[in-house]
Amino acid sequence: MKAVRVHEFGGPEVLKVEEIADPVPGPGQVVIKACAIGVNPVDTYIRKGIYGPRQFPYVPGTDLGGKIIAVGEGVTELAVGDDVYTTATLTGAYAEQALADAKTVFPLPSNTPPEKGAALFVPYFTAYYGLFHRGGAKPGEIVLVHGASGGVGLAAVQLALAHGLTVIGTASTEEGQTLVAEQGVSLVLNHKKDGYLEELMAFTGGKGVNLILEMAAHINLGKDLTVLAKWGRVIVIGSRGPIEIDPRQTMSRCADIRGMTLMNATPEEVHDIAAAIFAGLRDDTLRPVIGKHIPLAEVARAHREIIDEPAYGKMVLIP
Repeated sequence: MKAVRVHEFGGPEVLKVEEIADPVPGPGQVVIKACAIGVNPVDTYIRKGIYGPRQFPYVPGTDLGGKIIAVGEGVTELAVGDDVYTTATLTGAYAEQALADAKTVFPLPSNTPPEKGAALFVPYFTAYYGLFHRGGAKPGEIVLVHGASGGVGLAAVQLALAHGLTVIGTASTEEGQTLVAEQGVSLVLNHKKDGYLEELMAFTGGKGVNLILEMAAHINLGKDLTVLAKWGRVIVIGSRGPIEIDPRQTMSRCADIRGMTLMNATPEEVHDIAAAIFAGLRDDTLRPVIGKHIPLAEVARAHREIIDEPAYGKMVLIP
């Protein structure tokens, strides 16, 4: 089978498409034929060596949607032919096939094609963990999703709306703003436009928002603190560098800045989130958007574009 392998840390050019042996399942394992593979910004950070040592060569990626083609001994809840998605793999996701522990493989409801499974783990699980586990979101609150047109942002918008929150979403392009508006949010803003936070404050009657999900804290965190309501929370989901803030902005509001990474979610939390995601897919309140399909052979382009281009839904590789 074809797989993308990394033999050394570096730029997108270190991603090599190579021929390797097909995986064979052991006890408690399954083999999945990939229909689509999720590309996430974190994949580029790992490729650069930002997140520590790796055993080379390695196959990047965690997210894929596909069909089970083999099961190992002791696997009873999954079967050959099932449409599934992964929250982890044993051999890496950037490949035509992947070996995974059955505990990290979840079924898709019948109304969800396997391609959409590639858009679930990092985007929807991150959004759920940020909104509810770290953010403590409650029905009736106002949430600002800063960067709502990307995979995590759209997931957060849909989850927040499904749970009774009022949602404000931002995007930097007209196409992205249209996509966010189509989700049913109450207000769409262009975060590249001067004065957009004044529009937000006018919408909230000067009170501000209860919760902010922040995808670019290195740009927005200082400004976020000025539009929080009392006891408001900023959840830092993404950041690409340092920023200077005024801590006094947190004082009168009794505001919190909370970091998060999905890697800190416990196995129990992951399974709870999976159950919530399944229910949302089944009743169509969660609708993953695939914004860009890129052939596996062009993986280097995918890694450049996931960082450099405006977000629009989920980017996937097609084997």
